[in-house]
Amino acid sequence: MDQQSTHGHEDRDHDIWGTIDELCGWLDAETGIPPAQDLLLRMLKLSEEVGEVAQAVIGATGQNPRKGATHSWQDVEAELCDVIVTAMVALRTLTPDAAAVLDRHVRGVAARPRAPLAPSRPRITGHGGAATGG
Repeated sequence: MDQQSTHGHEDRDHDIWGTIDELCGWLDAETGIPPAQDLLLRMLKLSEEVGEVAQAVIGATGQNPRKGATHSWQDVEAELCDVIVTAMVALRTLTPDAAAVLDRHVRGVAARPRAPLAPSRPRITGHGGAATGG
């Protein structure tokens, strides 16, 4: 990766965390509840958002026979983004050094040994994309 593209990536990361800081500031100003309670509620908000991902996947695959297909895979993408933003806000609420904590954690995950998937394990994909394993 050249210097310019590396710099562009850092700028994009800074913009994302800057936006997260702004969202946290806005939420802090608007909640009117004690910080400890606010922290817990921001953690619980993740469960709500993950539930919305599940609802969108069920809707995208038409698994509810009463409703049929109610969502698109783009809806699933949007809900996954909501989970990510909510997790970033929760992490930023927990620590002012959220960007470094996430970076360190992602590097640790990336450094873990990776075993190939067992041949009998099915690979599930979304709307034409390749499965990425977990």
